[in-house]
Amino acid sequence: MTRSRAQDPNVCGATAAIAVIDGKWKTVLLWLLESGPRRPGELLRRLPGLTEKVLTHTLREMEADGLVHREVHDVRPLKTEYSLTPFGHDLSVALAPLSDWGHRRLERLTEARTAS
Repeated sequence: MTRSRAQDPNVCGATAAIAVIDGKWKTVLLWLLESGPRRPGELLRRLPGLTEKVLTHTLREMEADGLVHREVHDVRPLKTEYSLTPFGHDLSVALAPLSDWGHRRLERLTEARTAS
């Protein structure tokens, strides 16, 4: 899905929302940031396989979409933290029922595998 779909007023709301969270890392980053501000190094340690370049790109997209806030503290060395904005928190709350549905689906798949 292209990022332009997230800004197109002629698409349904679900399509616009999915365009904002589309990608491998955005939902897990939202999940990690729910518990409070995180530094980029901490996010990288928590997500093996995520590169610094992709993390930076993803967080910048999320910042442009109003989901995360980037704060640079004026200390040496520079300290950067990312946190959810109120809008990002709203999205996280909206995704909770979808997450619950996903967990139920995974349970059904596990039950189906053990029954066969």
